[in-house]
Amino acid sequence: MKGGYIGKILVVDLSKNSIEVQELPEEMYKNFLGGYGLGARILYSMMKPGVDPLGPDNVIGFVPGLLTGTGAPFTGRYIVVCKSPVTGGWNDANSGGFFGPELKKAGFDGVFVKGAAKEPVYLWIHDGQAEIRSAKHIWGLDSEAGREALRKETDPNAQEAMIGPAGEMLAYMAAVMNDKHRAAGRGGPGAVMGSKKLKAVVVRGTGEVPVAYPDRLKEVQRALSAAMKNSDLAKAFHEHGTGAFNAPSALSGDTPVKNWAGVGIIDFGQDGANAIAGQALDPKYKVKPYGCANCPLVCGAHYEVKDGKWIKGATERPEYETAAAFGTLLLNKDPEAIFACNDICNRYGLDTISTGMTIAWAMECYEKGILTKQELDGIDLKWGNAEAIVAMTRAIAEQKGIGKVLAKGSAAAADELGKGHECLITVKGIELPMHDPRLSPGYARTYQFDPTPGRHVKGGLGGMQLLMPDPSKYIPEGTGFLDVLLTTNSEVESCAGLCMFSGFVGMQNLARMLIEAVTGWSFKGQDVLRTGARILNMRHAFNLREGFKPADFVIPPRAIGVPPLQAGPLAGVTINAQRLAENFFHFIGWDMETGKPSKYSLEHLGGMDDVVKDLYG
Repeated sequence: MKGGYIGKILVVDLSKNSIEVQELPEEMYKNFLGGYGLGARILYSMMKPGVDPLGPDNVIGFVPGLLTGTGAPFTGRYIVVCKSPVTGGWNDANSGGFFGPELKKAGFDGVFVKGAAKEPVYLWIHDGQAEIRSAKHIWGLDSEAGREALRKETDPNAQEAMIGPAGEMLAYMAAVMNDKHRAAGRGGPGAVMGSKKLKAVVVRGTGEVPVAYPDRLKEVQRALSAAMKNSDLAKAFHEHGTGAFNAPSALSGDTPVKNWAGVGIIDFGQDGANAIAGQALDPKYKVKPYGCANCPLVCGAHYEVKDGKWIKGATERPEYETAAAFGTLLLNKDPEAIFACNDICNRYGLDTISTGMTIAWAMECYEKGILTKQELDGIDLKWGNAEAIVAMTRAIAEQKGIGKVLAKGSAAAADELGKGHECLITVKGIELPMHDPRLSPGYARTYQFDPTPGRHVKGGLGGMQLLMPDPSKYIPEGTGFLDVLLTTNSEVESCAGLCMFSGFVGMQNLARMLIEAVTGWSFKGQDVLRTGARILNMRHAFNLREGFKPADFVIPPRAIGVPPLQAGPLAGVTINAQRLAENFFHFIGWDMETGKPSKYSLEHLGGMDDVVKDLYG
């Protein structure tokens, strides 16, 4: 072992009340790095297909990136992996903060939990030791109160990944919370924790994660600092976080409006965009900035609302996705109502994207008479009604009345109510995030065919196209190889533990150089492509083993301009999602009908002999 990894994971069986330390070979890390790469490899081996996502046979893993905890810049990330109760397939949810580095410093590259406890418990991990403790006295507390209680009885400097009441009540959109306001939110990992009666994983570590070449790491850090000084994007992220893009995204068509049926510049307007712009909010509410572990960008901020109608006191600046989901999408121009919804979601442990999108679905159903005011418990859920938006967010969090149905997400709610399916903006049951493929066509392929559908952070062409005015981006021909190249690079960045914003600071090959400096491996461009493809195929194989086929993943016609908008900057735009998918499948080596990778491709990538056997006998 040279650097980057500890070489050990914890495997916890809550049904048997047992904890086992397992050692992993270096080859495992070389093949799958960390994060969801390592997680996918381990879950595929530990689980059988067909298990109930909310049953004891599901396994949930908490896996820092390969470089997390080493001091390498931008590497404060960890990923929660499991089978999703929303999609029924592979799920990984990414979060920042300080939990991931703390777990590595405590002596483990990951924690994997199977089984289910009879009564609420939490895991206490500290410097190579681990124990299962009762959480009966903490069950029911929100994420902030729970955090305080856990630190009081473990260590004041401990870090925790935990659920709030939403996870305890098995809300399909329940998130895993850390650092009070950081969330591994998408796909329902909080519900999986709740089904296991696992309130939290609490860690404290005082060890060090080895670095093979500290001097080379310092050289990369110096080069990064120089690049960031010349990056306008880095400056914008540092000053206003992702909120810097609230207004321009609302007006350009990037942010969906009125459940993806509206036009930002017309329906939300310049006044709405100005009202939620980070540049306008920071002077009024910002107290001080904060960042994740080892982050040179520092894109977060603590806010304070001195005398608000919806919220008072300390809160956090909402990220773009949250401001868009509770603001632009719903035509809500009241920023303090957005703060309140964000605060409710953080305390109860809810994914803000799915919560906002589910409210948007209910709003459209209400507008069209599909849902009545009586069915909505008297809430007048009209577009832009801030009071109704806050009330419905709280109803979902507390699972009161219609909120209990909506807490399952829009697709499950439509199934339970038996109506409203025509208003759904989901892929395989999960709500789409706040970037519109009609502006950035590459998102259509990512939303539809990443192993975790409906994600905007999974590489591909979408992010690159956000800033491209060139109309050639709407031509699907010739996109396949670049799509694969960007996707595999993103797989490596994520599994190394890098924040996606590391790619916005003007320094190429950052992940590759950091991996070489920290691990001591030779890791060239071809290794990035091959490792990223291996990780992508491992995640994809999980879904194939569940019986999924490409035809099961259908992108909503509205999201690709069918029919096209009649006004605004995206008027007349229709995306050829089928051709984008065909081009990607061709270059990644997947069959368009079955989804199966070729046997040759799997054998060439290596590390997946069991996948080859499962698919080809």
